[in-house]
Amino acid sequence: MAAPTGPAGFAEFVNARYAALVRHGTLLTGDRGHGEDLTQEALVKTYRAWSRLHPDGDADGYTRQVMVRAAWRAGRRLWRREIPTGELPERRDADPYEPRDTARLVLDALRALPAQQRVVLVMRYWAGLSEQEISVQLGCSTGTVKSRASRAIGALRRTDGPLAQAFELSETSA
Repeated sequence: MAAPTGPAGFAEFVNARYAALVRHGTLLTGDRGHGEDLTQEALVKTYRAWSRLHPDGDADGYTRQVMVRAAWRAGRRLWRREIPTGELPERRDADPYEPRDTARLVLDALRALPAQQRVVLVMRYWAGLSEQEISVQLGCSTGTVKSRASRAIGALRRTDGPLAQAFELSETSA
């Protein structure tokens, strides 16, 4: 039997929470690959702080807060660490149900928003945090949170906005 590596309980925490953390990261970044990267970076920081967090601390909350702050800061950067390639990957076959996939439409709509608006919406409506809790986590004023949320919702509601296709599909199928 191999000896456990690292702080006690960290591997169990990662096994239990990894999928949920990646989903959270995907919503924060608008991309699954970036969500996985964000999760990995946050887990490295959680590992370093594990002795303070375990067993009495909130490791999940700490990791999510690290992810939110990193996503918030990434919205300020111009370079996103993407390097273009000269050769495109093969395309998968078209899915006949993809145009009606609401989850894909919502993720595409979130992806179309600026990063800081996306972070605020995910924290408010997916994580269920209040405006005051969001402002504390992000280190900004409640007014900033309100204005980012208002602008994001306004963009999503526009008739030419990222969710316009979803409303068109629901009206044609009714």
